[in-house]
Amino acid sequence: MKIAVEGCCHGELDKIYETIAYLEKKEGVTVDLLLCCGDFQAVRNEGDMKCMAVPAKYRTMQTFYKYYSGEKKAPILTIFIGGNHEASNHMQELPYGGWVAPNIYYLGYAGVIRYKGIRIGGLSGIFKSRDFRRGHHEFPPYNPDTLRSVYHIRNIEVFRLKQIQMPVDIFMSHDWPRGIYFYGKTGELLRKKKFLRQEVESNTLGNPAAAELLSHLQPSYWFSAHLHVKFAALMEHPPKGNAAPRVTKFLSLDKCLPYREFLQIVDVPDRPGSSEGLEYDPEWLAILKSTNSLQQTTPHPWNPPENNGLHERWDFKASEAAMMEVVEDLNGELGIPDNFSRTVPAYNPAKPQYHASPSCNTNPQTTELCATLGLTDIHARVGQGVGTQGRAQGRGEEEEDAEDRHSVGSADEPSEYPTDSSQLSETFNPDEISIEDEWEEDEEGKVKTETEGGSESKAPSGPVSDVHTPGRLVLPEPKSAASPGPLSSPMKLPPPSQSTPAPAQAQSGAEREDICAGEDVDADVDADADASTTRLLKRSSDESETPGSRNTTPKIKRRNQVIYQTVEDEESEDQ
Repeated sequence: MKIAVEGCCHGELDKIYETIAYLEKKEGVTVDLLLCCGDFQAVRNEGDMKCMAVPAKYRTMQTFYKYYSGEKKAPILTIFIGGNHEASNHMQELPYGGWVAPNIYYLGYAGVIRYKGIRIGGLSGIFKSRDFRRGHHEFPPYNPDTLRSVYHIRNIEVFRLKQIQMPVDIFMSHDWPRGIYFYGKTGELLRKKKFLRQEVESNTLGNPAAAELLSHLQPSYWFSAHLHVKFAALMEHPPKGNAAPRVTKFLSLDKCLPYREFLQIVDVPDRPGSSEGLEYDPEWLAILKSTNSLQQTTPHPWNPPENNGLHERWDFKASEAAMMEVVEDLNGELGIPDNFSRTVPAYNPAKPQYHASPSCNTNPQTTELCATLGLTDIHARVGQGVGTQGRAQGRGEEEEDAEDRHSVGSADEPSEYPTDSSQLSETFNPDEISIEDEWEEDEEGKVKTETEGGSESKAPSGPVSDVHTPGRLVLPEPKSAASPGPLSSPMKLPPPSQSTPAPAQAQSGAEREDICAGEDVDADVDADADASTTRLLKRSSDESETPGSRNTTPKIKRRNQVIYQTVEDEESEDQ
């Protein structure tokens, strides 16, 4: 089975599907599934745009509304998690997941589902320790405080995921598990993203809760985005009991822009005899049922139950009987119903509604699932007045706002995680909405390179060569989960792979260089297993096309360019 993995979507669905279609045609393959690792931006109308944590001048309607309205249908089954630039009012309608458009499925705050026997899990949002112990108290219209806190990960979701005992094949998070950067080409990462150095060296970059989940779940694959850079790592976990040690292949990808490494196709072994289509996961639903009473809808700090003598129950792992009860609740039908329904009017370019207010509807999909399993629709519960006081209260602390503006990862004030060193990074993130430290292209077609101190050079204008697939990417040797040493110590890294695709320069007597179209990665954790192929395709830009050239690379116009330009706005957060 071929699965396409995409980094930050930023609403560019048309371009992502076009790129996949081009790759399918060129390589003679069929992509079965698309996974998007956050910043999906499922914006339905102008009201939704007001619920995204970006400055008003960067709130641009992109292409999702076409799929929501029915104008278009996703050609490939798409599964995504939330990031930190989302239409949060839309995402809150589906706390347990659901269809946001035909053939496009959201995993919810956290979730596990099955597709053709492959178990796929995910965790939406990014980590901020100040909100980690709070309940989901936010409700539209958001104030400046809740506009950001609404997409911060909560401990109830992490606690639920820690109850999982059965193997997970694929897991997605928007921000990276803390420390994963020590298991790949760390030096190359820091050459690409220089402003991450201080947080990497102090091991404060990334999500400490995701690091715990990585250690607990030990999935075969873990995909992330958020930092807008391609980075691969290979982590060997300590063995559990007498079982063989498991290995996780980590991959983070860029966002959908020309010349960026935003898409990769991974071969995952088929599971003969598995059901077709998307299915609920009985273990996950059983965990949701057993932990339903633990959910909070207030901003007051809350800790999950522990085996400390203060709680009657602290172990919520799903028993076989509990899973059978879930199957009975669903009448033996695990297939996720195709019950998408529109809850707000879709954007109409002919009749824009610039003053539309954010919607705060309940979603029939959530209502149906809650009625079937006896769950609480926490979004509806907050809307009925529970947690209203918390919504009205903002932190009002200037230092926290400053922290949001300058932190590029998840380093913030101390939490229960011992690796969370607060305030260690004051490194300036040159682009807090979308990291663009490598280059920025202005309307005149010039390239600004940060490493040149902002100097400008002419944009490349030669024709783009045909893409090709080079030899296998050599991954580093798996490293154990022991604490990594300092960056100054030698690390066994793979030889450099092919360079980032770029148009060939028009030079007299010089041959055009090929563009790297992909890299192969082992698809199986066993050393003796057959290596499977992954391919990566990056968008090319119209600026690189020469009229009359024989280039077969599709023309993909760079849309909504203003949203990707470097910004130093006080309203922006992270990246």
